[in-house]
Amino acid sequence: MPYQVDFQEVSTVGLESSPVAAALAGLRANEARYFKNKYGHVFSVEPASKARKTIAWVHGVLKAERGLVIESRPLQATEFQVENLRWAFVFYESGLAINVMYAIDDAKKRAVGFKLSEGMEIPAELAPRFKFAKQRSKLAGTIRGSFFVIKAEH
Repeated sequence: MPYQVDFQEVSTVGLESSPVAAALAGLRANEARYFKNKYGHVFSVEPASKARKTIAWVHGVLKAERGLVIESRPLQATEFQVENLRWAFVFYESGLAINVMYAIDDAKKRAVGFKLSEGMEIPAELAPRFKFAKQRSKLAGTIRGSFFVIKAEH
């Protein structure tokens, strides 16, 4: 059953096994607030066991574009479309959140974003390849993020 993410009352539902569960929940709530405010979209997630197709697509993009394999266990994921953008999010036990923004009709608007929850180390598979910028969030504390542009069709 999908969990509707509440950005008013931040909850660790589904993220309890993460060592940075509270920060990851804040990061997830930060995404929910963004989509509600920008698009009027209600951000809901499913357990990884029910979102295998979404996770496989995200992992396929990572592998094909950059040869990346994420070592952490996925906890939750979601996939949806707003306007002409297909979005997919995967939230990992380590505190990592990955999103894929994939414009349906514009190959120039396709990217993968990485966000690190406050308190987690940069994953070994990302550390040597990406620089992370910091941003502050009332819901998530300090978020470190990076991204790359998707070049192929997926």
